[in-house]
Amino acid sequence: MNGPGSRPAGSPLPDSSLYSSVPTPSSRGLLSQEWDFWVIRCALVGASIGLSFALHPFNFHGLPAAGLGFFIAIVILLAELRLRHAEISGLVGGVIGTVLGLLASLLVTLIVSRTSEAEPTKSFVEFASLLSLGYLGLAIGTRRGRDVRPFPLPTQGNVAVPQPPPSLMKLVDTSVLIDGRIADICETHFLDGCLGLPRFVLHELQMVADSSDSLKRQRGRRGLEVLQRMQKMPGLEIRVLDDDVSGTPGVDQKLVELARRTGSKIVTNDYNLNKVARVQNIPVLNINELANALKPAVLPGESMRVLILREGKEPTQGVAYLDDGTMVVVDGARRLINRTVEILVTSVHQTPAGKMIFGRLDDRADSGSVRAAAAGANAVGTRTESAIGGNGHTLRQRTEPSAAIDPPAVNPYPDTDAM
Repeated sequence: MNGPGSRPAGSPLPDSSLYSSVPTPSSRGLLSQEWDFWVIRCALVGASIGLSFALHPFNFHGLPAAGLGFFIAIVILLAELRLRHAEISGLVGGVIGTVLGLLASLLVTLIVSRTSEAEPTKSFVEFASLLSLGYLGLAIGTRRGRDVRPFPLPTQGNVAVPQPPPSLMKLVDTSVLIDGRIADICETHFLDGCLGLPRFVLHELQMVADSSDSLKRQRGRRGLEVLQRMQKMPGLEIRVLDDDVSGTPGVDQKLVELARRTGSKIVTNDYNLNKVARVQNIPVLNINELANALKPAVLPGESMRVLILREGKEPTQGVAYLDDGTMVVVDGARRLINRTVEILVTSVHQTPAGKMIFGRLDDRADSGSVRAAAAGANAVGTRTESAIGGNGHTLRQRTEPSAAIDPPAVNPYPDTDAM
C-alpha cells in the first residue's frame, strides 16, 4: 500500500513532466545572479567608496567619507533589485513622469528666481519643487504606465490588427480529469485557451492515484494520464496555480472561492459543486450537460430498435440503453431480455442525471414479424397430398404436418391409398 505522499512505480505522469509547464522566475533575488554580475557590483561599491574617500564630499574625511560612499552604493543596489522586478511599461511611464516633473520644477524655479524673496527662501522653494514634482512624476508615471496598452502595429495594407479580448481562465476540477472526456473536447478545439489547475486539485488527484483501493487508484491514474495528454496538445495551456485559499477545508469550497476571486469559470462533472457554484453566480462548464445537449432529439411516436438488457422496476418493464448511454424503459418487454425489438416512444423525460425515454412494444412490427414467422413455418412444415377414392372419381387434397414437426402415429384415412 502506498502512502499519500509516495508515487507508485510506473506512474504515467512523473512530477518533472507535470510541473514542466509551470513558469519559474528567472531570478530569485541578488544571490541568483551569475558571478560576473557580482564582480561588477563589487567594483561599483569599491569605486563609490574610493571616490567619496578621495573627494571629501560635504567636508567628510576618512571613515565618514568612505561610509557615505558605501551607503550610496547600497542605495544603487537596492534600486537595481526593485527595478528588476518592475514591468517595462511601468519603467517607461516612470521615466516620462520624472522628466515631466523636472520640467515643471524648472518652470517653478524660473518664476521664483524673479521674485524679491530672500535667497534662503528661494533655495528652499526650488529644492522642494524639484523633489516633490520629481517624485510625483515618478510615482504617477509608474502607476499609469502599467495601464497603457500597446498600440496595434499596422500591416502592409495600413490596416490595424485588432487585439483579441483576453479569455477567462477555466479552473479544472478533479472529476473532469478522472472522467477523461475533457481531453476529447480540447482536441476538437471546443475548449481552448488557458486551463488553470490549482495545486490543491492536483494534490487530491495524486491522493486518489495513491489510494489503497484498486478502483480509486485506477481512476486516479487515468486522471493523470488525461492531464499529461492535455499538456501535449498544441494551442492549449495548462497552468498550475499555486494560489491557496486559507481557512477553507474542502477542495470544492477552495475551488469556488478561487473562482470567485479570479473571476474564472469552473469545469466540473460534480453535481453538487455545479449547484453550489451557480448559487454564487459563478459560471460553470458541465461536461454532463454538454453531453446531454448533444444527444439526438427523440419525439413521442417515433419508432426505434433497441436491445432489452435487463428487467425494469415494474413487473412488465424491460430496460435498454442507446449508444450514448440514454436509458430506455420499455413497457411489456420483461419477457424479451437479450432480444432486439421495435418500440414506439411514448414520452421523454429530462432529469438532472440525464434523459430517459419511455416506450412500448410496436404492435405493428411485432404482428408483422409473427405473421412472417408463421408463414415460413407453414411453407416448410406442411405438405399437400392428393388422394383418389376407390371408385376413381373423387380427388381429395389434405394437409398434414411434416414428420419433423408432428409425425402421425397412424394413417388417418384408412380408406385411401397415398399417391
